[in-house]
Amino acid sequence: MGNAQARDATTLELAMTVTQEGARTYQVRTYGCQMNVHDSERLSGLLEDAGYVRAADDDTADVVVFNTCAVRENADNRLYGNLGHLRPAKVRNPRMQIAVGGCLAQKDQGEIVRKAPWVDVVFGTHNIGSLPVLLERARVAGEAQVELKESLEVFPSTLPTKRESAYAAWVAISVGCNNTCTFCIVPSLRGKEKDRRPGEVLSEVQTLVDQGVLEVTLLGQNVNTYGVEFGDRLAFGKLLRACGDIAGLERVRFTSPHPAAFTDDVIAAMAETPNVMHQLHMPLQSGSDRVLKAMRRSYRAERYLGIISRVRAAMPDAAISTDIIVGFPGETEEDFQGTLDVVRESRFANAFTFQYSIRPGTPAATMADQVPKEVVQERYERLVALQEEISWEENKKQVGRTLEVLVAEGEGRKDAATLRLSGRAADNRLVHFTAGDGVRPRPGDMVTVEVTYAAPHHLVADGEVLSLRRTRAGEAWEARQGAPSGGGGVSLGMPTVGRPAPLPPSGCAAH
Repeated sequence: MGNAQARDATTLELAMTVTQEGARTYQVRTYGCQMNVHDSERLSGLLEDAGYVRAADDDTADVVVFNTCAVRENADNRLYGNLGHLRPAKVRNPRMQIAVGGCLAQKDQGEIVRKAPWVDVVFGTHNIGSLPVLLERARVAGEAQVELKESLEVFPSTLPTKRESAYAAWVAISVGCNNTCTFCIVPSLRGKEKDRRPGEVLSEVQTLVDQGVLEVTLLGQNVNTYGVEFGDRLAFGKLLRACGDIAGLERVRFTSPHPAAFTDDVIAAMAETPNVMHQLHMPLQSGSDRVLKAMRRSYRAERYLGIISRVRAAMPDAAISTDIIVGFPGETEEDFQGTLDVVRESRFANAFTFQYSIRPGTPAATMADQVPKEVVQERYERLVALQEEISWEENKKQVGRTLEVLVAEGEGRKDAATLRLSGRAADNRLVHFTAGDGVRPRPGDMVTVEVTYAAPHHLVADGEVLSLRRTRAGEAWEARQGAPSGGGGVSLGMPTVGRPAPLPPSGCAAH
C-alpha cells in the first residue's frame, strides 16, 4: 500500500474512532530550529487531516507529540524531563498517547522507549508522514511502535499543514546537508541534501499567497546550495528572482545560507528583486582561521568579511545576523580575539551565540584540548556584551526613520502593559508601536511608523501611525478568529522572541 493510501486508510479508521468516542485532541511541542517549527506545522496538519482536534492550552491532550532537536547538550535532559512530567497524566488518562519525533528520536531510536516505556510512538526525521499510522497501530496493538527510516520517505512540504500564521509561512526548499562540520550532528540525522524542484516550490508559494500570506521564508539546512541535487549551482538565485514574479507576495526571506557557497548571483538577486528583503542571516561560527579549519568550515575570515562587504555595497541598508560558537575544542584566547575582531568589523544587527557543547557522535566530541567551562563562560559573556553594544548602536541609527511594519501576533510580550502593538520591519527588526485612537490594524496589516527610540533588541515608535494599509493577510487573520478552533498553536519548547525569527535558524548552531 502506498503512503497516500496508508494515510487514507488510517484517516478512515480514526474517523470511525472519532464518531464512536468523540474527537481525540492533540498537542505538538516543538524544540529547536525553524525547520522543526515547519515540521511541526506538518505534524499538526497530518493529525487534523486524520480527525484529531487541537487541544486548548489548559486541557490535557489525548495525543502529545514531542518534535525534538539534538543540537544542544541539554536536549536529552529536557525531553526525558518532560516525558517524566507527563507520566502521571498518562496514568490518569488511559486514552493518552505520547509520540516522540525529530532529530533526537532519529539519534536515540529505541533508547527512548527503554528509558520511557510509557511512550507509544517513536518516529524519525525521514518519516514524519507516518505519525497517524503509527498512533493507530500503537492504539490497536497496545504496544509501542518505533519506526525510523534511513532516507527521506516523503518531502515534508508535500504533507498537510496547520500553519501557525495567517500572514507568514515557511517553505522548505531542501532538507539534509552535504557538509561535514566536526561539531554538527545534523547531517547524520537529516541525511544528504534533497532538493525540491523549482516548480513545486513556486507552486506552494503561490498557494500560500492565494490563502492570504504576504511573507514567505525559504528554508534549508544550507539553503543557498539549493540545486546541487539537480545540477544547477545558480538555482537559488533564480528561485529568489522567480519569487519576485508572484503577485501579492510582499516579503521573501531565507535561512540559513553557508558562506562557502554564497555567490554573487545571490547578492544580485537580493538587491534586484523588490520583494526579497535586505536581511541576511550569515553564520560565522568563528573568526579564527585555525578554528574554522578544525570545524571543517570551508571558508576563512577574509572570505566571510568579503561577503559582508559585497552585500553592504549592493544593499547599504541590509541587516545582517549570524551564529557564533564560543569555546570550540582548542580555541585559544588569540582565536577568540579573532572572533571579536570579525564581529566588530561585521556590525551584526544581532547574533545567535552558543557555548560549545559536546555532541556524542561528532568528531569534535573526541578532540583534545576541550576548553574548560569557566573559560567558555567568560568568553561567551564578553562576546554577548560586545554584540549587545553593536546591536544597540546599529538600532540607534534607525531613530527618526520611517518604516513599514508588518503587524504581528504575539511578538510583543509586554504589549498589553504598554498598550502597544508589534511587528517586523522589512529588515526583520522588531518594532513596538502605538496604534492611537481609531487605528485598529490586524495581524497581517501594514502600518507606516516613525522610530522614536531604540533598544538592543527592538525599536519603539510612539508617535502617530502615519498610515495603515489593510491587507488580504489581515482579512485571512480575521477570518481565522471566527473559525472553530481547539485552542492555541504549536507550543515551543524554548522562549520565543517573535516570528519570523524567534528561533535559531534552520540548523541551529549547525551552520
